[in-house]
Amino acid sequence: MKTIVEQLDPIFKPESIAVIGASKNPAKWGFRMINRPIRCGYRGPIYPVNPREDKFNNLPFYRSVLDIPGSVDLAVITVPAAQVPGVIRECVSKGVKGAVLITAGFAEVGHDGKVLEDEVVAIAREGGLRFVGPNGMGIWSAAGMLNLSFDQVPLSGPIAFVSQSGTFGGSLAEIAGIKGYGLSKFISIGNQADLTAADYLEYLADDNDTRVIVFYMEGFKDGARFADLAREIVRKKPIIIFKAGRTGPGSRATQSHTASLAGSDEIFDAICRQAGLIRTQEALHSFDMAEALACQPIPRGRRVAILGSGGQGVVTADACAALGLEVPELDGDTVKSLKEVIPPHAPPPRNPVDFAGTLRSSMEEAAVVEKLLSRDYIDGVISNAPINPAAFAAMFGIAGMPKPLLDMTKSAIEGADYFSSLPTKYGKPIITIRFRRFAHDMVIDILRGAGIPVYDTPEECARAMFALARYAEIKRKARS
Repeated sequence: MKTIVEQLDPIFKPESIAVIGASKNPAKWGFRMINRPIRCGYRGPIYPVNPREDKFNNLPFYRSVLDIPGSVDLAVITVPAAQVPGVIRECVSKGVKGAVLITAGFAEVGHDGKVLEDEVVAIAREGGLRFVGPNGMGIWSAAGMLNLSFDQVPLSGPIAFVSQSGTFGGSLAEIAGIKGYGLSKFISIGNQADLTAADYLEYLADDNDTRVIVFYMEGFKDGARFADLAREIVRKKPIIIFKAGRTGPGSRATQSHTASLAGSDEIFDAICRQAGLIRTQEALHSFDMAEALACQPIPRGRRVAILGSGGQGVVTADACAALGLEVPELDGDTVKSLKEVIPPHAPPPRNPVDFAGTLRSSMEEAAVVEKLLSRDYIDGVISNAPINPAAFAAMFGIAGMPKPLLDMTKSAIEGADYFSSLPTKYGKPIITIRFRRFAHDMVIDILRGAGIPVYDTPEECARAMFALARYAEIKRKARS
């Protein structure tokens, strides 16, 4: 029997694709499924299939998948539901290795749709063809340069996102991209008629492009297998999950959306704790957590030091405490050492440490962060991101680069490089917050290039640090 990697690689790394139900009409799914791979830069041959069309740009249409002269790894199917069984039979005859079934009108619409869905599954399984969907919005695979889901190509990165919702999941992925989070995979799993959440989890566990796995789920077809796999996979990769359908109305909605039974939320919460899943209560929180888990060291405990300015430090401390993180008061030796590098008018640096609104260099900020990381009773630091004088100058309309500003900018870059080296040096995470967004900020680029996450709110920073601490506890439990 083929391994899960052998079964799913033709879907996520296809060497050729056939779009069955392809169309030249931009309003139809058959158009998007050709146009998106072309615009994304998919490298393999694309074969449009539709007996009523002639050409798409320079691509000839084929009457059937059986008429395609070359081999086909992946079939993307957009024909009406009643035609799908016949199309799947032809794909099996052709030797197609996998399929993405976009078409809706199956189990989510009721009994007749469920009968049709079962027929499709039986044909596919007898022919050894695995498929995504139906009732889905496609996939994105950075490794395969294959985009079936988005009008704009996502940022590539280490986060795999598996979503039971198509439109909403796609919107979440796009928002994550705007925030700078990169995806290795996006999978709209739809009804999970053939491939289930557990199958995708098993596949992503061995995916070298994925360091963190995020799920949006409404219900499971094989929850027990999913939990068993998760217990083993969390030893090497964190798994974050947002579960919809927690309330009565939400649970009812999932049945008509993706033919899912949501089940008891209390039971699901217990399963998450037992299996080592990190559960989030808001959908976008998953990506804030995943960004830190993908690139920062895992802390030894929950003790956090905070470097900020006034209210930022207060709000960050509250947000940390609300999540169960500790913000320990600094000892006398540390306070004395920090007083040497913070302004004389700043309040005593007990934790949070406050620069009292003073403009400081990134080297000074890095020096404070290093002193905090060096303490045995501090497991990680939340800090404001180092300031880039050039970005501020551009905001205030200062033209050119006068020498004092040039010198300050060079110092800021050196400080950012030094700042970025500290997580590796001490084996402890740094989470940062920026006060303003600039169109071009070299300092932020340096931090992100080194794997230091940059967030916009204290609450995001606290959630990211909580995720790191929680995953550390999950790994310790898994080893025991």
